[in-house]
Amino acid sequence: MKEMISYCGLNCTTCPIYLATKETDKTSKSKIIYEIIDKCKEHYGLEYKFEDINDCDGCKSESGKLFFVCSNCEIRKCATEKEIENCAYCNEYACNNLRNLFKTDPSAKVHLDGIRITL
Repeated sequence: MKEMISYCGLNCTTCPIYLATKETDKTSKSKIIYEIIDKCKEHYGLEYKFEDINDCDGCKSESGKLFFVCSNCEIRKCATEKEIENCAYCNEYACNNLRNLFKTDPSAKVHLDGIRITL
């Protein structure tokens, strides 16, 4: 599966929410959703219920399937307003919003820095 780098640098194709969306087996999908709930609590301190986890086709999805956290994301909003592929292309890289994300998700910085090297 080809990588799908979000505006903030996360790889949507490795995101558990994206993977749960693509899962066709209901038992496996439920298991992934419970893992998402545990990870959100442990990693981000967020408390979600099973019904809170909705399908997502990736941050740049035009299909309407977008995780509610992503649909309210300030980084996503900024990048779409600037009409840039992702934050690596931004003149204000790395802004405070990104630096805060990098603290919990350093892989996002690795992805965006890798893209910036090629610019």
